[in-house]
Amino acid sequence: MNVPADEAQLLSMLLKIMNAKKTMEIGVFTGYSLLATAIALPEDGQITAIDLDKEAYETGLPFIQKAGVEHKINFVQSDAFLVLNDLINGEHEEAFDFIFVDAEKKDYIKFHELVLKLVKVGGIIAYDNTLWFGSVAYEEQTDEMPEFVWRKRECIIEFNSFLAADHRVESSLISIGDGVTLCRRLY
Repeated sequence: MNVPADEAQLLSMLLKIMNAKKTMEIGVFTGYSLLATAIALPEDGQITAIDLDKEAYETGLPFIQKAGVEHKINFVQSDAFLVLNDLINGEHEEAFDFIFVDAEKKDYIKFHELVLKLVKVGGIIAYDNTLWFGSVAYEEQTDEMPEFVWRKRECIIEFNSFLAADHRVESSLISIGDGVTLCRRLY
């Protein structure tokens, strides 16, 4: 699923305010948030975009090309954990200004531990879908809530609680789109 337009606009504005140059996106899908990021970055900006599904990325590629920002994107078709570990082992710690994570929700805590090493002190990590269709506010499943939503709900609640207790970041869950949590690395 793509990020909604208002979320893309917020992230774009944030990138410009931060003067971000080097970013990463984990979970690209068709590349709408990737496109918004590429447009927001300066001409010499760089995005490492990681996804297993190159076919989905190629669906959005014509729009990236039409916008003239393809040169800013390094698409890596791979398991994100392998790429993140390679970057850490290749001495790229604290190299990124901004990292956007929209991947498997059950892995968000694992992603956090790795990307926290890659983002600069003062840099931002953004996690998508942290309200998970509003399900995090319910104590029990409702008839209107699809089963797939309820199944992943606990992962998101656990992740949100984890971030709230993580003293390495200052975080804010923003109720835009399906919820996006921004984490600023403190140390």
